[in-house]
Amino acid sequence: MKNFELWNPTRLVFGENQLENVQKHIPSGVKNILMVFGGGSIKKNGVYDTVKASLKDYNVIDFGGIEPNPRYETVMKAREVALKENVDFILAVGGGSVIDACKFLCVATPYTDGEPWDIITKRLGKVVTEAIPFGTVLTLPATGSEMNSGSVITRSSSKEKLAFGGPLCFPKFSVLDPKVVASLPERQIVNGITDAFTHVLEQYITYPADAPLQDRFAEGILQTLVEIGPKVIHNPNDSTVAGNFMYCCTMALNGLIQQGVPTDWATHMIGHELTALFDIDHARTLAIIGPNLYRVMFNNKKDKLAQYGERVWGITEGTLEEKAQKTIERTVEFFHSMGIKTKISDYTEDYSDVAKTITSRFEERKWMGLGERGDITLEKVEEIVGMSI
Repeated sequence: MKNFELWNPTRLVFGENQLENVQKHIPSGVKNILMVFGGGSIKKNGVYDTVKASLKDYNVIDFGGIEPNPRYETVMKAREVALKENVDFILAVGGGSVIDACKFLCVATPYTDGEPWDIITKRLGKVVTEAIPFGTVLTLPATGSEMNSGSVITRSSSKEKLAFGGPLCFPKFSVLDPKVVASLPERQIVNGITDAFTHVLEQYITYPADAPLQDRFAEGILQTLVEIGPKVIHNPNDSTVAGNFMYCCTMALNGLIQQGVPTDWATHMIGHELTALFDIDHARTLAIIGPNLYRVMFNNKKDKLAQYGERVWGITEGTLEEKAQKTIERTVEFFHSMGIKTKISDYTEDYSDVAKTITSRFEERKWMGLGERGDITLEKVEEIVGMSI
């Protein structure tokens, strides 16, 4: 196991009817709250009214319209409002996209040393010294953004989707009420399961690192998602099942299971390009790329693939290589069982140059070696994308 430091300052507030208590977690001295949300579903399912009633003692300014895969251009409009209204706290009410947008907004609003996009492209997120504090009310379990400091922002003008993060981007608190799952469309629930599942795989399907506890944590999340996934899809009104689903999504990417072990994230880096280019749902890009990355990088990952197959899918027969291969196919079957298609051509007809486009972008950014060993070269990226068509 590698050396590590684990620090996560987010207060997690879990349980039914916790939306009514949001005001308890707002820091003292706050006057003006910018409440940020997406397309308006929170006004239909009662979340908006409940949260607004809880914040009756504050000056609350609404900002709606954050897109799935939040756009830089939209966040800049929110920044204008935040500056005009002298906002001293931001509340993200939504899923990962709304929360990601607020993470960027919280550091972009006070930033005056250049264009806020520089925070992402020049990797300033880890060194910025000023941010507006923010909290979250989670309405869509999936990304785990409610309990980490990472974010991904899309810039429409350049069709780029890039990640950033830093210590000032942790939410002060996150409220998780499982009852909100009941109002979600099936597609969003399926995406959430797939997103969380692949987040775990990115931190687990690497190489053995003598970290059995981290492995067991990861396997426990995977096993739970396999067990409760179909249940929450078919009965999202069951708040017990919904709560377990919600907590799995949070634990999949709150920093716990990646401590002391190698992590990959190449699936995400390639997948982000598919979203930026074709607007494919983030979770579905992961289901497209992940299995083919395992096939191309099979020799690197076969030990952990076989372990994953044995402990999560019960694949015990055959050689190590045979078990590892069966595990990849079983993972694809799991995605298919939820209606997730796993080819680029299932989502767009404009895919002829996609492999070259992605590798060209990576070359421009000097992303010459991805993955846990840094050996997923541009040639391998091209092969992975080519197999995914």
